[in-house]
Amino acid sequence: MFKLKENNTNAKTELIAGITTFFTMVYIVVVNPVILSDAGVPFDQVFTATIIAAVVGTLWMALFANYPIAIAPGMGLNAYFAYSVVGGSQNIDYQTAFAAVFVAGIIFLILSLTPLREKLIEAIPENLKYGITAGIGLFIAFISLRLTKIIVADPANLVRLGNLHTSSAILTFIGLAVTLILMLFRVNGALFIGMIVTALIAFFTGQLSFDKGFVGFPSLPEGLMIANPLTAFSDVIHHSLFAVVFSFILVTIFDTTGTMIGVANQAGLMRGDKLPRARHALLSDSLGTAIGAMFGTSPTTAYIESTSGVAAGGRTGLTSLTVSVLFIVAAFFGPLVSAVSGLSAITAPALIIVGSLMMGSIAKIRWNELDEAFPAFLTILSMPLTSSISTGIALGFISYPILKAAKGKWRDVHPLLYVFAVLFFIQLAFLQH
Repeated sequence: MFKLKENNTNAKTELIAGITTFFTMVYIVVVNPVILSDAGVPFDQVFTATIIAAVVGTLWMALFANYPIAIAPGMGLNAYFAYSVVGGSQNIDYQTAFAAVFVAGIIFLILSLTPLREKLIEAIPENLKYGITAGIGLFIAFISLRLTKIIVADPANLVRLGNLHTSSAILTFIGLAVTLILMLFRVNGALFIGMIVTALIAFFTGQLSFDKGFVGFPSLPEGLMIANPLTAFSDVIHHSLFAVVFSFILVTIFDTTGTMIGVANQAGLMRGDKLPRARHALLSDSLGTAIGAMFGTSPTTAYIESTSGVAAGGRTGLTSLTVSVLFIVAAFFGPLVSAVSGLSAITAPALIIVGSLMMGSIAKIRWNELDEAFPAFLTILSMPLTSSISTGIALGFISYPILKAAKGKWRDVHPLLYVFAVLFFIQLAFLQH
């Protein structure tokens, strides 16, 4: 079913890759409820909804697209939901905001059934694809360094080196050293083994504890958030949430498309400028978004942490299936997952190393051609500095056709790029982001 031999992999490697991906992204089952609870949504509601959305999207990716890419509610989109849509208006509560997410998911699903999203992957120039991959690599490495306080905020210079004597920084460096040594000796599952070693060190040094126990039953205190789809559309029209729906759609399309390209490039799954079975892959996040909204979570997206599983050898949907099963199991181990994912030093080394691996795509950019190189550079630079994959992609998409047109090569640009350049300009200039 997963064509393991055709993809030069085996069941053991895929299982280890799935476990690795799961442990590098499982933080979302804690972080997402924390963020959405600021909008008034009950923590337990979001915890369960997050897992439901992740399982639905990732299972679809596994069984129908056969890719090692995990789906879950996206960081950034949850903050936009909590602080801009709900927090930015006194007239919109979280139930109404979930209606906007649901409508965006339905429209997103319809778009995914058309050739539009598939054509978009083919339309993105090679150098921008390489820039997206490298930018994502820098972004996840930067996030890891920031979460472990190795890099901290600075009023004068935005960021600076943190206190390297903290237990978090020391544990991160130990985990990084252990994992790198394992990788140098080509140990299978080095990233996952590195996380296990780091977690054990954290436990025996008192940094990791399980005060709330290990198990607990999942619950949905408020039941279904969207019980009647027609009511959701009515709420969007009544509150004029068209700009919100548009923002959710635009950001999710490019977050997911960009991440899929990055992960697929890293895994060697691209066939020229095409992603085989792209339509099936692209349906996964739209399904996750629509169903997730019904239970109470923000839009889903393909996870950049999937690259950690790819680096561990994952090449097929068996990796994603493993992630789905572990998310189902995690639903009953809320306290345990909360403890492990709450210590970023355990997963940070894997993400830093994956970031360095993804930076390898920079070598493929045609740096001697400014009209090709600068949009890629702008994409790479913007992702970590704006903490947004979609913003990096937006700036790359806007600058690429402008430079091509200035050089008299406007015919070389795919028509879709002009359309999305205009849409991105509108979004950056006039809409909340």
